[in-house]
Amino acid sequence: MSNTYLLFYKPYNVLCQFTDDNPHTQGKSPRETLKKYIPIPSIYPVGRLDRDSEGLLLLTNDGLLQHRLSDPRYRHPRTYWVQVEGVPSPNDITPLRQGIKLKDGKTRPAQVHIIPEPDLPERNPPIRYRKTVPTTWLEIILTEGRNRQVRRMTAAVGYPTLRLVRVSLAGLGLGDLKPGEWRDLTPEELSHILTL
Repeated sequence: MSNTYLLFYKPYNVLCQFTDDNPHTQGKSPRETLKKYIPIPSIYPVGRLDRDSEGLLLLTNDGLLQHRLSDPRYRHPRTYWVQVEGVPSPNDITPLRQGIKLKDGKTRPAQVHIIPEPDLPERNPPIRYRKTVPTTWLEIILTEGRNRQVRRMTAAVGYPTLRLVRVSLAGLGLGDLKPGEWRDLTPEELSHILTL
């Protein structure tokens, strides 16, 4: 069987799995999963994005590549555009650049920059908007992927995350994909990730 490699723009409120096996949702409206969008069997996401996060997922049936890109030892970069509540100063984000202590240990230093509001598709539903509370966009580049790490990091410095979009993973980007769309990797992209 040949290997499959594809990129998917995960929309907000979609589980990063193909089945919803949560016993607490039985009898309720089913939660959306990857199965609604991707009709290809036996592929799995490399890493994950939380249900309330959006953006780039790489899916494959290549177990070795999955391991290499998910294992924090290999330090593959993940880039996120993050809308936070409030207006952090450069001093406020310095701890993120140095590594910040969370309950599961200190994070690796991250690259963090304040950026202009990016041109992203509208989120459905949109974030809660409050006239009296401004927001700021950050670009955060991590080389590890702990559970809800970006949200915990921004909360730890006093700026809760309102919206989180992963825009690249190990040099692969969203490109022209829109939420809910997927495509196969190009030969150049495939050559790139297979040499990581």
